[in-house]
Amino acid sequence: MKRGAPRSPKGARDASAGAGYGATLTTMRSALENLASRVNLERLRRERAAAVDLRLDRVRAMLDALESPHEAYPIVQVVGTKGKGSTCAMLAGALTGSGCAVGVFTSPHLVDVRERLCIGGELISEQVFVDTLERVIDVERRLAKKYGELTYFEALTVMALVWFAEQAVDVAILECGLGGRLDATSAVTPAMTCVTAISFDHTHLLGTTLDAIAREKAGAFKPEIPVISVPQEKEARIALKAVADEVGAPISMLGRDYEFSQRFEASRRQGPHTCVCLSTERSSFEHIPVPLMGEHQALNCGLALAAWDVLRGAGFNLHEPEAIEGLKRTRVDGRMELVREQPRVVLDGAHNVASLRALVRSIGSFLPNDSMVMVFGCSDDKDVDGLLREVALGADKVIFTKARSSARGVAPEELQQRFGTVSGRMAQTAATLTEAMDLALRAVGRDDLICVAGSFYLVGDAKRLLRDKD
Repeated sequence: MKRGAPRSPKGARDASAGAGYGATLTTMRSALENLASRVNLERLRRERAAAVDLRLDRVRAMLDALESPHEAYPIVQVVGTKGKGSTCAMLAGALTGSGCAVGVFTSPHLVDVRERLCIGGELISEQVFVDTLERVIDVERRLAKKYGELTYFEALTVMALVWFAEQAVDVAILECGLGGRLDATSAVTPAMTCVTAISFDHTHLLGTTLDAIAREKAGAFKPEIPVISVPQEKEARIALKAVADEVGAPISMLGRDYEFSQRFEASRRQGPHTCVCLSTERSSFEHIPVPLMGEHQALNCGLALAAWDVLRGAGFNLHEPEAIEGLKRTRVDGRMELVREQPRVVLDGAHNVASLRALVRSIGSFLPNDSMVMVFGCSDDKDVDGLLREVALGADKVIFTKARSSARGVAPEELQQRFGTVSGRMAQTAATLTEAMDLALRAVGRDDLICVAGSFYLVGDAKRLLRDKD
């Protein structure tokens, strides 16, 4: 299903052109330094994040100058609060298994920024990453006076769209970074928009009610572009439908417009797992094991299969058996990721109340244990007290720490004090993740479990730490 030889979009640099920002990019380090110099909403404190000027016209101007690379392939945009990355991964798995070349753009990354740009599960190479960023910078210099400089996320979005075109992907999957209305991924017109579960997160930017948050997410909807959603809370469901009607986007929902069901099972061969069924006029998936742990992943899996079905209806030559085989191979780092067996260590970037609640429930179902020690840290733009209540309900022992890679992390001592206020329980603190893991390892027995959660930054630090110890 390849589309032909790689292309070079208009605006590709010649060898003598400068990179802008003072120097030509020659190494991955210089590329990372360039990205680090840009406005990055993922790292800004809430008072500064609210003042950032997000402009879709800037991204659109860049893409126009690069000869519209995003128009070379159909795009699936995934918006929502939780489950976006998992849905992207499962849809990519099903499509890759079906023989498609699939580009995937996700965020955040855990260890390496290149994790955000993948084709067929393979990260973009360092040299191509550097070359692609330099190409984007060359065009940005010509447009910056009128539109301003790209943000960190905008630059990566444009890079992904350019690289996908050069590699002639059959389809691209874009995970929305924040909200939807002003997110850089919304500068393109997708073939469809998928909506995962909507809950409270980034309330200082998106609103303090489900209605407001859902409307920000629905800001990604485009006229006549189909929308598929998982079941939503009533307030969010009404808001999504209202925006879809205003825009003229046909919206459908699992369990209402798609025949969908899920069931938790346990077998000797597969252990505890969730199965889903999805039926449409074109496709039938019966008792398909969800490849990712957690009952909440069933809806994400159903959404991915529904999107696969829409692409099938759009003319892609897809077949269920190949999709099922591809789905089986889906893996997502940092989402209920079991990284050690003795003792068991699980990493999960659950960073809002709904995600942390689902994590705790899923650990109880999929990873039975005598006692769970949670190493926890979170950013100051979250519902900290709400997260701490979930920690108190799920963890037997708690160790608070702070991610080295996040400037917005709440101090462990503050987390300890607030935890005592909301739960009446004691907890330990550790200045570093290394110290926290040492405390956790001394506290667990053979049938216990260590869970690192609360922040993707903390999970990323944990992956580096455990990798270096191997």
